[in-house]
Amino acid sequence: MIGLPFKTVLIANRGEIALRIVRACRHLGLRTVGICSEADRTALHLGMVDQVLCIGPAKASYLEIGRIMQAAALCQADAIHPGYGFLSENPEFAEAVEQSGLVFIGPSADVIRTMGDKIAARRRMRAIGLPCLPGSDDALPSDPDACAQICLEIGYPLILKAANGGGGRGMRILRHPAELLPALESARQEATQAFGRADIYAERYVEAPRHIEIQVLADRFGHAVWVGERDCSIQRRHQKLLEEAPAPCMNRAAIHALGEACAAACREIGYIGIGTFEFLYDTDEFFFIEMNTRLQVEHPVTEMVHGLDLVTEQIRVAAGLPLSASQEELYPRGHAIECRITAEKMGSFMPAPGTVRRWRPPGGAGIRVESHLYDGYVIPPFYDTLIAKIVAHGRTRDEALTRMRCALDEMEIEGIDTIAPLHQAIMRDPTFRAGGVSVTYIEDGSWNGEGKQ
Repeated sequence: MIGLPFKTVLIANRGEIALRIVRACRHLGLRTVGICSEADRTALHLGMVDQVLCIGPAKASYLEIGRIMQAAALCQADAIHPGYGFLSENPEFAEAVEQSGLVFIGPSADVIRTMGDKIAARRRMRAIGLPCLPGSDDALPSDPDACAQICLEIGYPLILKAANGGGGRGMRILRHPAELLPALESARQEATQAFGRADIYAERYVEAPRHIEIQVLADRFGHAVWVGERDCSIQRRHQKLLEEAPAPCMNRAAIHALGEACAAACREIGYIGIGTFEFLYDTDEFFFIEMNTRLQVEHPVTEMVHGLDLVTEQIRVAAGLPLSASQEELYPRGHAIECRITAEKMGSFMPAPGTVRRWRPPGGAGIRVESHLYDGYVIPPFYDTLIAKIVAHGRTRDEALTRMRCALDEMEIEGIDTIAPLHQAIMRDPTFRAGGVSVTYIEDGSWNGEGKQ
């Protein structure tokens, strides 16, 4: 067991990621505390933690900083792991943890605040030298004429984005100047409702890019490494459905240069922890769009091809230990693909909560399953619809695809609707199997399968 400066970790999350964090903590010999809402009292990970604290009703619990901090004090936690989603990129939460004398397993509140503001992040990354799309340097002004002039200088088509947004909320694609003012008003309203801030910026819209991201790790000793790249282009309404690593059909020298630039950017901004730089890729060019200052849903594909436990590394770095691997040791071994299985209806993609009558995860060589399901588990209607991540690793992309196809066919989930048929169709689609599809793949009907819109 590695000697760490903290002994008890409170896990401020739920579902499969809470289970993943529990396992990493147990491997490090750490005591774990699981919090839950009243709707999550039967969650799988709660049977594995050392202490359970219920912090309130279903809808607000995991977003209540005060309740989480009270729970941390009650159980005498030394550190808090935020997982992803919820408060994981909330600078006020990180600040509350820091001010309480606890360790926030993530970057500092100041870094989260800077990189969480997409306008500030773009400005900083441009100054460092990462390529960015043409766009506004500040939030669009309230004056309609000034907005119109800025957008004309950027050039149409363009996209409006919420400065503190994500997941497609606050986004509007504009192809003509006449669309600007009504779209800007609705984007500001949506951004205010979703993120508490109305700031909107504009940037050039790329019609059919790929979504490529670089995984980074950095410690407090000035060491920063990049841990390969992921292709996250299979999306629906800006929500990722499938990820793979390495990205197929890419220039490896260009990827290497981009990874080195991201690691250098971490050193430049004093980043400590795990993070992800996200880029659009179009006609041999990369354009920075944002940095996620947290663990990603899709981290398993990177772990599978690099043989590195990213969650353990994240905890070690937060504890003040140096990175356990050098850049020279980090290179891809084979190929990995992850399918996100969600409890949604095929066709409409509407949430489909309910009782899982039967759950039989797939297995076999190269298959990894991340899930909090069990027979009889009741999926609550209050949270994200992700219920399982199926990951397939192979020596080649073709082998990984074959293993994934077999795993999806083997998997059994009864009692609820899922989008597993969509993933099965994608695995059999010649266009996807050839590699290099864009973010429009799902919504423009490029795939051939059941559930096609």
